[in-house]
Amino acid sequence: MTHVSSPPPQGRPPLHTVQVLGGGSAGSSAHVRSLAAGLVARGVRVTVCAPAELDGMYDFTAAGAEFVPVPRRSDPVSVVALRAACADADLVHAHGLHAALRSALALRGRRPAPVLGRTPLVVTWHTRAHAEGARARVQRLLERRVARSSAVLLGTSSDLVDRARDSGARDARLAPVALPAPRRAERLPDDEPDDDAPLKTRAELGAVDRPLLLAVGSLDRYRGYDTLLDAAHAWCALDPAPLVVIAGEGPERARLQRRIDAESLPVRLVGRRADVPELLAAADVALLPSRWESRSVLAHEALHAGVPLVATAVGGLPELVGDAAELVPYGDAPALAEAVTRLITDPDRQDRLRAAGLAQAATWPTEDDTVAQILSVYDELADPLRR
Repeated sequence: MTHVSSPPPQGRPPLHTVQVLGGGSAGSSAHVRSLAAGLVARGVRVTVCAPAELDGMYDFTAAGAEFVPVPRRSDPVSVVALRAACADADLVHAHGLHAALRSALALRGRRPAPVLGRTPLVVTWHTRAHAEGARARVQRLLERRVARSSAVLLGTSSDLVDRARDSGARDARLAPVALPAPRRAERLPDDEPDDDAPLKTRAELGAVDRPLLLAVGSLDRYRGYDTLLDAAHAWCALDPAPLVVIAGEGPERARLQRRIDAESLPVRLVGRRADVPELLAAADVALLPSRWESRSVLAHEALHAGVPLVATAVGGLPELVGDAAELVPYGDAPALAEAVTRLITDPDRQDRLRAAGLAQAATWPTEDDTVAQILSVYDELADPLRR
């Protein structure tokens, strides 16, 4: 049932929320775009503060939001820009650790209006940073500061909620977000669906007569690609040997490519791609070997598309996918290799996972459900200030 915010008293302006994004991961940016559209449709005034390039990518203004470009977290003037953007906000909602830290600093330096009092800060943790050593200790300090500054801290998975409570959050709640359906390549109204598109994609990648395994994500160490390359050795013995395609860019690209070349692995790095839905439609199996994930975009898209998924049993993945994916321990190359081999050699198992994936995806919250939950939090925090 759609939640409709109570109209403001006569003469009172609509609720004004400021949504703050930092670097803008794909998941958090898509969520803010969806949230902005849903809030505006319910009569809420929305301002999105984010790096300028994100409006071009996600078109927040087309969703009805005002857009204020704010430099990335490395730029100290971002706090000043945020403070100005939040001047008349009833509530600020920050997405991610660094966006939340800058928002807390901006609100702390703002002189509160005598009637409204302190502006509530809502924070959503969509994921967590992957840091080690001294950087990990700094990250924990920042998490504690943000947790204690928030009126409500929302975690997109249960382990993030636990982490927020351990960090000192006064009010931490589970808020699994719905990601919008992936955008496919646009067709003209009179164009017929191209039933051969998956075959053409496979031909482009060099996987017409062999299984196609797809991984998507930045080329960083925490993504588990070394484990994936270790597992690829076992697949070389299969006939035909599957092709592993990794879509993404990152600091590990050169090193991974050297490994692929030196070990003659059936793996292709294809860089950042705008056609991930089309790649998925062509794939036999999706792979997610990460050290940690919350509500993975790839897991969402794979299950929605009916593509069997093999993933690590980490973070929020088990509660996200349930029994609709093959789950293996992180860093266990033999387990990953065996799970994929078993899957690509068992068509019945593939069919069962496709059906289970579609059924599991149907249980996830819709975009409307997500907006309703967030709006109920806003009403809870902002109503006492607006009476």
